[in-house]
Amino acid sequence: MEKIITKDGSISEVEESEVLYSLRHTASHILAQAVKHLYGGEDGKKVQLAIGPAIDTGFYYDIDMEKKLTEEDLADIEKEMKNIVKQNLKLERNVLSREDALKKFSDEGEIYKVELIKDLPEDAEISLFTQGDFTDLCAGPHVLYTGKVKAFKLMSLAGAYWRGDEKNKMLQRIYGTAFLTKEELQNYLTMLEEAAKRDHRKLGKELDLFSLHDEGPGFPFFHPNGMTIRNELINYWREVHRRYGYQEIKTPIILNRKLWETSGHWYHYRENMYFTQIDEEDYAVKPMNCPGGMLTYKTQSHSYRDLPLRLGELGLVHRHEKSGVLHGLFRVRNFTQDDAHIFMTPEQIEPEIQKTIDLFDEVYKTFGLTYKAELSTRPENSMGSDEVWEMATDALRNALEHRGLDFIINEGDGAFYGPKIDFHLKDSIGRTWQCGTIQLDMLLPEKFDLNYIGEDGAKHRPIMVHRVVYGSIERFIGILIENFAGAFPVWFTPIQVKLLPIADKHFEFTKKLYDKFFELGIRAEIDDRSEKTGKKIRDAQVKKIPYMIVIGDKEVETGILPIRKHGSKESFEMNVEDFIKYIQEKISSRAIEY
Repeated sequence: MEKIITKDGSISEVEESEVLYSLRHTASHILAQAVKHLYGGEDGKKVQLAIGPAIDTGFYYDIDMEKKLTEEDLADIEKEMKNIVKQNLKLERNVLSREDALKKFSDEGEIYKVELIKDLPEDAEISLFTQGDFTDLCAGPHVLYTGKVKAFKLMSLAGAYWRGDEKNKMLQRIYGTAFLTKEELQNYLTMLEEAAKRDHRKLGKELDLFSLHDEGPGFPFFHPNGMTIRNELINYWREVHRRYGYQEIKTPIILNRKLWETSGHWYHYRENMYFTQIDEEDYAVKPMNCPGGMLTYKTQSHSYRDLPLRLGELGLVHRHEKSGVLHGLFRVRNFTQDDAHIFMTPEQIEPEIQKTIDLFDEVYKTFGLTYKAELSTRPENSMGSDEVWEMATDALRNALEHRGLDFIINEGDGAFYGPKIDFHLKDSIGRTWQCGTIQLDMLLPEKFDLNYIGEDGAKHRPIMVHRVVYGSIERFIGILIENFAGAFPVWFTPIQVKLLPIADKHFEFTKKLYDKFFELGIRAEIDDRSEKTGKKIRDAQVKKIPYMIVIGDKEVETGILPIRKHGSKESFEMNVEDFIKYIQEKISSRAIEY
C-alpha cells in the first residue's frame, strides 16, 4: 500500500494497481513539463498541451508545436524528465473557478485546455496539479512526488487528431511507459523485444502465410502455407464440435434491411456495416452471424426434448474499421468467426455453460495456451427484468465456481442483452489475448419471437448463448504465429519435413521417400537447388521446418535417415518406417513439442 493524491484531493493509501495508474499519470505530466522546458521558449507558448492520460501500457501526451519531433529527440526529453524526477518535486492540487481557469490558460496560450474547460459542465469542479514551475489542468490521481517516477522510458512518436476527429488538427503524440520498479520496466522492455521478433506480420511474410494489399486494406489474402494452417484449425474445430454435439450450419453473407432492423443492428451498429441494394431494396453485408442463426432456428418447431440445440457456424463477417486501426490479422475488415448459438431451457443454463467451458478448455490446452476468465455483469443500459438477469448471472457464476476456475468480476461490463464470460489467453511471453467468450442473450429470442413447447404443452422463450472459441480464425492464427514464433507444432505447420538431397544421384531415392510421405498425408518438400547442404539446412531453419533429412550415399544404401529437429544442431537416426510412425504419432496426438 502506498499513498497517492486522489481525484478529490485527499491523500489515501491504495492498492498497487492504483499506484501504478497514478504513477503513469504523473509520468505524463513530467513528460509535458520536460517538453515545455526544452521547446516551449521563454514564455512556454511555443508548445501547447492537449491531453496526457495514463493507459494500460503506460502513458502519452498529445502536443501541438512547430518543431517536428524525431526519435532522436526522445533521448533529450528523457534526460530532462530524469532531471525533473531527481528534483523530487511535490505535486499539489488546486481548485479554480471556471472564470479564473479560463483566464489562466488563455493567458498562457493553452488553446486546448481552454476548449476542455469550456466543454465541462457549468457546475464542474476545475482542478489543477502543480509540480515546480509546471501546472496542468487535471482531475488526477497522482503520486505525491515526481521522485517516485524512477522506472520509465519514452517509446515512440505518432500523429493524433485532436479529440480523435480527422477534421481537427494533427498533433504529435509521445508514448511512454512507466513501472513501479526498474526490474518490472526491464522485464516489459525485454518482452517487447521478443514480441517484435514474433510480430505476425513480419513472420507472415517470411513464412509466406498471408499478405495484405493496398487494393483491399483490412482484407487479408491467405497463401497456400497459410491455408494449410487455416484448414487444419477448421478441421480440428469441426472434430471437437462434432464430439460435443454441435450441428454445423451456414447462413448468407448478405441479408435484407428488415432482418437487421429486427436484430437492432440497423440502428445500433450501422456505422460498422457495409451496404448494397438488390431489386431497389436495402441489404447489408453481415457483421455478425447471430440473426442468421435466429432464422435457422425458426424454420422448425421445437420441443423441450430438442434442447439444448447447438448450432455452429464458421461465418464470414465484414465490419468497417477505420484505416488507422487496421493491424495485420488482429484488426481486419473481414474475418471468419467460429460462432455457435445454443438454445436451451432456463434449467439447462449451468450444465450447458459447464459443457461449453469443457470444450474451451480442451481447445486451448491443445495449443498449449492457459487462460483466465472474467465475468461481466449487468450494465446500466441493459434490457430485461431483474429476475432474469439475476438468474443468468448466477448461472454463469455458479458454472465458474463449481469447476474451481479463478475469475474476476467486471461489474457493469456485460452486453446490454445479457451477462458474459470472457476468456483471456496467455501466450508464451506472458501477453494476454481476449479470444473466447460465452454470452447469455435474453434479447434476440424475444426480438425474433423464438419459442419451444415445454413439458406443460405451452410455448416458452428459449435462453440463448452466443459463444466463440477462436474468436476469429484470422486473429487466432495471428496469435499462434506470435505464440510459437512461427515454429508451429507438427500437426498444423505448413511443411512438416524438408528433404535435402546432397547431389543429383540422390534425387531418385529422395523422390520415392517424398511420394511415400505424400500418400500418407505427411507434408514434405524437396530442396533440390544447386546449393551447399549447409545453406539448405540454414534456409530450412529460417522457414522453421520441424524436421530436416539430409540424404546422401549412406542414406540411399541403408535406408537409415538422419533426422534433425528445428532449433537443434544434433541429429538422431531412424529407419523410414520408424520415422513415419514417429511423425504420425506427433500429428495424431497434436503434440506441441517436436
